[in-house]
Amino acid sequence: MQQRIALVTLVVKDYDEAIVFYTQKLNFKLLEDTPLSAHKRWVRIAPPGENHCSLLLARAADERQAAAVGNQTGGRVALFLHTHDFWRDYHQLIENGINFIRPPRQELYGWVAVFEDLYGNLWDLLQPAAGAVLS
Repeated sequence: MQQRIALVTLVVKDYDEAIVFYTQKLNFKLLEDTPLSAHKRWVRIAPPGENHCSLLLARAADERQAAAVGNQTGGRVALFLHTHDFWRDYHQLIENGINFIRPPRQELYGWVAVFEDLYGNLWDLLQPAAGAVLS
């Protein structure tokens, strides 16, 4: 049996502002934007080069979901964006106005810095060290 994670849901306040942020600030690709009803859309995005797992942007539909926007992991890093060129991507994200809340540092497992998305979800930008097993 072979399995894999295909989608990870990220609850957002608004579809369009989230699409703009992820595609223009993080350079993600909009894979799909399909209306499902007057208020619900199927919106998938992924970083360039990703062929297996994507993010499903889901607009908060009630107060409980709205309360989770930006804090889906209780203040922990929610998502890990791997790169082959940490410094290129770090400087590009800074240029795009991304707020890094923890500066770059080299760890045994690679170069890492923590940034927040437009809602405050925390992300690791990470270039794994050679031989590091992180995925």
